[in-house]
Amino acid sequence: MIWKKLADLILKNRLLVLGLVVLSSLFMGYHASKVRITFNGGKVLPVTDSAYIRYMQFKKLFGQDANTMVIGFKSSKIFDKDVYNDWYHIADDIKKIKGINGLISIANVYNVEKDTAQHKYVLKPLTTSLLTSQKDADSIKQQLLSLPFYKGLVLSNDGQSTLMAINFDGKIINTPKRVPILNAILKDGKQFEQKHHIQVHYSGLPLIRTVAGDLIKNEFVLFLGLSLVITITILLLIFRSLYAVFFPVVVVLLGVTFSMGILVLMHYEITILTGIMPSLVVIIGIPNSVFILNKYYYEYGIWGDKMQALHTTIEKVGITTFIANVTTAIGFGVLCFTNSELLTQFGFVASTSIMVTFALSLILIPLIFSFLPNPKARQSAIKDRRLIQGFLKNLDHIVHNYRKAIYTVTIILVIICIYGITRINVNSYVVDDLPKSNNTLADLRFFEANFKGVLPLEVSIDTKRKNGVMNSAVIQKVEKLEKLISSRPEFSRSLSLTQGLKFLTQSFYGGSPAYYRLPSGMEQGFILGYAGNSGKSTDMLRSYLDSTRRFTRVTFEMIDVGSSKMNVILTDLQPRIDSIFNPKKYHVELTGSSIIFIKGANYMVKNLYESLAWAIFLIAGVMWILFRGIKMIAISLLPNLIPLVITAGIMGFFGIPLKPSSILIFSIAMGISSDQTIYFITRYRQELKSTKKSISTIVSDTIRETGISMIYIATILFFGFGIFAASTFGGTQALGILLSVTLLVSMISNLTLLPAFLLSMEKRTLKKKVD
Repeated sequence: MIWKKLADLILKNRLLVLGLVVLSSLFMGYHASKVRITFNGGKVLPVTDSAYIRYMQFKKLFGQDANTMVIGFKSSKIFDKDVYNDWYHIADDIKKIKGINGLISIANVYNVEKDTAQHKYVLKPLTTSLLTSQKDADSIKQQLLSLPFYKGLVLSNDGQSTLMAINFDGKIINTPKRVPILNAILKDGKQFEQKHHIQVHYSGLPLIRTVAGDLIKNEFVLFLGLSLVITITILLLIFRSLYAVFFPVVVVLLGVTFSMGILVLMHYEITILTGIMPSLVVIIGIPNSVFILNKYYYEYGIWGDKMQALHTTIEKVGITTFIANVTTAIGFGVLCFTNSELLTQFGFVASTSIMVTFALSLILIPLIFSFLPNPKARQSAIKDRRLIQGFLKNLDHIVHNYRKAIYTVTIILVIICIYGITRINVNSYVVDDLPKSNNTLADLRFFEANFKGVLPLEVSIDTKRKNGVMNSAVIQKVEKLEKLISSRPEFSRSLSLTQGLKFLTQSFYGGSPAYYRLPSGMEQGFILGYAGNSGKSTDMLRSYLDSTRRFTRVTFEMIDVGSSKMNVILTDLQPRIDSIFNPKKYHVELTGSSIIFIKGANYMVKNLYESLAWAIFLIAGVMWILFRGIKMIAISLLPNLIPLVITAGIMGFFGIPLKPSSILIFSIAMGISSDQTIYFITRYRQELKSTKKSISTIVSDTIRETGISMIYIATILFFGFGIFAASTFGGTQALGILLSVTLLVSMISNLTLLPAFLLSMEKRTLKKKVD
């Protein structure tokens, strides 16, 4: 038998096996030391998704869209000489930083003037040096207000708020090099704030992602520490032995090392999901040691021989813990079927780490304890503790005498929770998981209130012919589209070719605000002729056109309204856009990182059902291999599906939305909770085959023996996942709390509903025999 041979191999070659484990641990530890935090948002949509492909095509044409940071403030002193000068000084400092492509602010804007002699436009900065008087500041204010191009861009519509938009180099935006640049900007802003007693706000995707990365890094260490504290405490309470605490912890820490090594070897980085990997390995890995040690002490109490007890433990526990870990790994591994890079990385590393930690536990725990002294009497008497045995005895009594009550309560709970499921709201936000108390969230709200947001929305327009954009009819269509989108309260004013042309028209007629409009057919030729002679002065026009003038872009900023509302908005906009641009002649695509996030959230929710279905199918396959028969598969699956229904119902009743961070719960919980079923049914079938006891007696014995390990393991999992409630990320909090509740309900279900099913099956079998 394979497990007997494995026991012989481990216990007869202890030093060789230990040496191999040490060498492999050193190898993985070396690679684990190279792990690093991600500096981008992670790819949720599959790279084969049409929306993602078109987004990459857009970036190839026009460059990165999520590389702008904004800083701003609200004050009636915006054009106070000293305030204006210091804002100018900040802009001047930031422009000199390597990695900054450019910026725009009230102290760093340009007017376009017509040079009639050279037949070209010339850019003239409104400010070239620090202002010397308040009169100069007032003059700058009047000039700026006469330029409609900047209205709502660097100065809010009410004139009380201003922002500075800072454009990062696309080559460094997703690298650690952006961090010192951000710190320098924040330092300048803080000095300005302290000097003038004006609150400065900061936002933009580069900053949001950096803040999220810092939080991930902090929680990486926090959760590993908390998970170790929880497991050490529970192990002490269970075994009351330093050996039984220290060595299981060493084993799971080796599992953590292997998981980080796998992450690096696969060229992955730490994301919001893989950031919880170390604590996951500890929480899920420790139950292996609990089950192995519990069995070891039980067998030692029977044999009184340490080596025989360890050999029997590997032989009997091997298959059970192997299958249990396989089902847990399936719960994570099905995420690989989503084709989402973020989920695939998490699913692969998690499932692989779970199996590696299982292997380490099965090899090292028996191996290490073979060198240690014999267990003491109190350790081999774990199974006899009064409190837990009293609880299991009462549970056994309920199962045997109140099966109808168990079924009735279960049915009522399921009906109530099905109603709760109908109340689940599917919604996610770009900054969903940032803590409500975080300044980044409050600052985002500032820009949403005063500038209609900072999250990028891009509209890509393909005219399907060379120079198609420069057709006056097309330009008018673009303006009509801009007005349509800008008219909605969720979107800012636009930046586009048409806005540039309006600015040039105003300049062409001497700078009068009344001429801030699109040029007529005849005017357009003159204006574009001037623009063609202007070199860098009209670079803005070129940034909104491709080289063939077939494509153009329109840029908006948007409020983080959530995926639910955004889906409604997009559905409403599409037919209106089609009425402006005939889809047969043009292709108009709403894209940008914000749209990709929304589509990614939709994709993940859609794939929840698929990943859960895969988890159920694969776990059912494992159950079929183990137990054979449709009845046994149904009996083994139902106690684990019902807790999922209850959890989903809780989400509906408590208003916890279904979003990318919370949809993971179901497949993961299905995988982990199935372990309890396997522990129970495996022990039950072993007794059924090796003894002539009645099913009723075997169920009672199984509850009292396996129930101990099930309760200990459920306790570790409940409090282990409960630590995620301390997370600053809302999604991680929900993941921890809901998983804890699901696994607790699952334990109760497997100790009541599962044995009740087995007893009912016995009753039906006896009835058939009588008939």
